[in-house]
Amino acid sequence: MKKTFLVLLLFPILLLSQELKSPNGDFSMLFELKDGKPTYQLNLKGNPIIKPSTLGFELVDMPSLLSDFEIKNTSTSTFDETWEPLWGEQAKIRNHYNELLVELSQKSSDRLLHIRFRLFDDGLGFRYEFPQQPNLTYFVIKEEKSQFALTGDHKTFWIPGDYDTQEYNYTTSKLSEIAGLMEDAITPNASQTPFSKNGIQTALMLKTDNGTYINIHEAALIEYACMHLEVNPDTFVLESHLTPDVQGNKGYMQVPRATPWRTVIASKNAGDILLSSITLNLNEPTTYEDTSWIKPVKYIGVWWEMITGKSSWSYTDVPSVQLGKTDFSKSTPNGTHAANNEKVKRYIDFAAEHGFSQVLVEGWNEGWEDYWFGKSKDFVFDFLTPYPDFDVTMLRDYAKSKGVQLMMHHETSGSVRNYERFMDKAYQFMVDNNYNSVKSGYVGNIIPRGETHYGQWMVNHYLYAVEKAAEYKIMVNAHEAVRPTGLSRTYPNLIGNESARGTEYEAFGGNTPDHTTILPFTRLIGGPMDYTPGIFVMDMSKLNPGNKSWVNSTIARQLALYVTMYSPLQMAADLPEHYEQHLDAFQFIKDVAIDWDTSLVLEAEPGDYVTYARKEKGGNNWFVGRSNDEEPRTSKIDFSFLDKGKTYIAIVYSDASNAHYRNNPQAYNIKKYRVTSKSKLTQACAPGGGYAISIMEPKDKNETKGLKRL
Repeated sequence: MKKTFLVLLLFPILLLSQELKSPNGDFSMLFELKDGKPTYQLNLKGNPIIKPSTLGFELVDMPSLLSDFEIKNTSTSTFDETWEPLWGEQAKIRNHYNELLVELSQKSSDRLLHIRFRLFDDGLGFRYEFPQQPNLTYFVIKEEKSQFALTGDHKTFWIPGDYDTQEYNYTTSKLSEIAGLMEDAITPNASQTPFSKNGIQTALMLKTDNGTYINIHEAALIEYACMHLEVNPDTFVLESHLTPDVQGNKGYMQVPRATPWRTVIASKNAGDILLSSITLNLNEPTTYEDTSWIKPVKYIGVWWEMITGKSSWSYTDVPSVQLGKTDFSKSTPNGTHAANNEKVKRYIDFAAEHGFSQVLVEGWNEGWEDYWFGKSKDFVFDFLTPYPDFDVTMLRDYAKSKGVQLMMHHETSGSVRNYERFMDKAYQFMVDNNYNSVKSGYVGNIIPRGETHYGQWMVNHYLYAVEKAAEYKIMVNAHEAVRPTGLSRTYPNLIGNESARGTEYEAFGGNTPDHTTILPFTRLIGGPMDYTPGIFVMDMSKLNPGNKSWVNSTIARQLALYVTMYSPLQMAADLPEHYEQHLDAFQFIKDVAIDWDTSLVLEAEPGDYVTYARKEKGGNNWFVGRSNDEEPRTSKIDFSFLDKGKTYIAIVYSDASNAHYRNNPQAYNIKKYRVTSKSKLTQACAPGGGYAISIMEPKDKNETKGLKRL
């Protein structure tokens, strides 16, 4: 009794602060209740990563949940499992963490708020939980006030906190410089002014002066608004800022509910950031009983020629208001419509010849004539009616005879309710015509008016579309949707997203040469990106004389992107005729895998370079990719990841000595070597260049004869 009494007496005092350590002991997190305010801080090997930072909420027409708390209870636990993703960068993922649950009660209102912390060997995740309770049922969030108090004026890789687009080049600057650079960072493609001069998006990548890499993001974004970050340039405190709706409200909640997880990944090694599985591990396992229909896809598409302006999406240049009931017999075809029977058959033939499983076709359905001319953007597409020169049945059967499937395209034009009205019919149309995957688009302002791409209402829609697609066994590749937060673990038919500035912008003025050395540290932290690489002709005027844009890359780096820009959905985005001019380089795109057993980072520095090595799932072949920024650099790697005692053939696709992304992008070399686990490579990388390597076991000993050994 005395022992029990002593514990109870000290219990409230001990609970004012509680430390949590990661399984390997490298990270420590301290939770404290300071003057009734919940705070946390995070250390890595005894050094602060996040200084004491406050937590809580401001509510609409209710007292805040920021202070006046007492601790009712705390509990700790440990979890350790290894799970196998359906597809991914690793065949097996370890989910190992120590957990602290803090149960708070606000003394003045008796409202309950729980905060759950999970500390992994590579960082921290925390979320808020609102349990069932008598004094809080429905509430509206005015603002979430989660802070990340940084230790200094870190180097930061950021894009503006726009509510509607992530399609920006990244700016690299100090935290304190963001406000002064914001105006220049907001490009003409921005769909609206960001929420503040200090607002930036996640995933946010930072580097401290002492060489520690930090990444801040969120996981499991469900029924909640997307989080941005406000930067205090004087104190270096980041504070959450949720995307508002048309009334300025940030979220509509009913208990019991939990928020998404807020994540902090940190390491002295940049490659550890890229290999972290925290985002996936903080999502729930899938509940799908049958996943046999979900498979990685390598595809080509009738797309790039429209992006460049060589061809058009629309069958006619006459808006439907001039066609009666869209009577295309009264219209003269514009002669540039790309989604026509002969063109699509050409792509199907090319896919079949070179081993691609699908062909994307955009511009196949009626409505583009209104979309481009802005006559009726509220209700443009029905997702069912093809143009006269696109024979759905014939092309379906032709593709099937070649062992190829067509990939559907649904451009919603932001008219979300219209899309939801047609969704069942549209997905059934796909099933009836042998389509098993869809690329959906959300270009333009969201309808209903006033909603934005990243608010709670649209977050709900994106997930609704994925869940509905699963009912029809359809995979989804959503463009212009909210950035991924690891939901592909729970919903593995969410096989890809765009949600960043992709290759299409190379045809609109160009991405900066360092873009693909930053995206793996930012956008790809949440999940795979349909970046659509593989461009071999860099001068857009060769496709469209009126387009003066330039792809800021060499061919060798375009090959590397299939390894460095992870996706189970990989497109060879250029035109078939361009690949036929460089079939020796195109061979790497044909060979490279799209699903992996193992992924390693051999070299990495955000904004400068990244080098991956990946082993194909279920096989012994490896592929290496290196993406380089605008500076000429030398890459030095070894092949110690290969099985000891085995000899492989390495085909190195590299920049030629005179290659340059601006004046000689098509200069490349292809060399074969004999390699083992003891081999080393020193490879020059051109400005905007890189290299790609396929490493394969020889079929017989004769294949290695005469090959130089690295």
